[in-house]
Amino acid sequence: MKSYDQVKNFEELLELEHGKVGTTSRNEYEENAQMFIISEMLKEARREANLTQEQLAELSGTKKSYISKLENAKGNIQLSTLIRIFEKGLNKKIGFTFL
Repeated sequence: MKSYDQVKNFEELLELEHGKVGTTSRNEYEENAQMFIISEMLKEARREANLTQEQLAELSGTKKSYISKLENAKGNIQLSTLIRIFEKGLNKKIGFTFL
């Protein structure tokens, strides 16, 4: 059983739950967290544009099922496809920061 008594901040909680940065468990957690953020951004932008998943898929040259998977943080996403969805489908620019 894990003890949370000594946890003082979020980083310590992440280490307790998923290990230190660079471990397999932590990398998987970070990847899933980033995919969740992207999925929420996509849903919000699509809703603001008053588009259905089907309409967005048509505008961006992809399938509704792919948009649905992205919005549910499932599957893999190609950077070029993500850019196309935002730029062609939603008429928005996106930027990335690599750390």
